[in-house]
Amino acid sequence: MAAVTIDLTLYCENARLLAEFWKAALGYVDEIPASRFGTDEEPFDRFDLPAGGDEDGALLCDPEGIGPRLSIVRVPDRGRTDNRLHIDVRVPGEGSPADRWERIRMEAARLVRAGGTILEAFDDYILMADPEGNEFRVTAAPA
Repeated sequence: MAAVTIDLTLYCENARLLAEFWKAALGYVDEIPASRFGTDEEPFDRFDLPAGGDEDGALLCDPEGIGPRLSIVRVPDRGRTDNRLHIDVRVPGEGSPADRWERIRMEAARLVRAGGTILEAFDDYILMADPEGNEFRVTAAPA
């Protein structure tokens, strides 16, 4: 049996804004439909993404093919889709707890410059929000 993989879906009001933020945060790129699928419409049908254009959705991928795909979908009624995706942004590297905390702090500062907001700092992670308020954590990768 092959290893299980996942795709992540994030509902939003402004797909382009969040796509640009998450590309900056994760180093992801826009997935080019023709690279994996026969037609431009096929990936949208396969992953339940709207085919209306960039303002309605985005499909992002890890350029190395390691991380999960991130589907970002605009929904007209936030009340219907209050489930929000929680993402952990894990900074790499080893070292002392102080070294790891410094890398977490530096990554959080970079994400603030990209449009994120720091909500609260804890012992081993920083709770942040993307430009639309979706919460995520900046933490260190397991040692």
